[in-house]
Amino acid sequence: MKTNAQATAHVFIRGHVQGVSFRANLWREAKKHMLLGWVKNLKDGTVEAILQGEPEKVNEVIKWCHIGPAAAKVEKVDVAYESSQERFTHFFIK
Repeated sequence: MKTNAQATAHVFIRGHVQGVSFRANLWREAKKHMLLGWVKNLKDGTVEAILQGEPEKVNEVIKWCHIGPAAAKVEKVDVAYESSQERFTHFFIK
């Protein structure tokens, strides 16, 4: 039986993750896995994202976040699963 369960993950990626095309590559990964939400750079050098979609696909993108693009050096990924009422229509870069 197929369900329409949706997961929403609030993700913070820390390390050398800005200036290495992290947001653009995360956008590609999210689109590939048909996720909704957004990604943005924070002033402290962290990348923040909301990933929304099928739980297994959200988890696949979170796994990717631990590695990132080739030039990135990910030190830490913090994830909080949320029960967001907000529903996105696409995935975008802020």
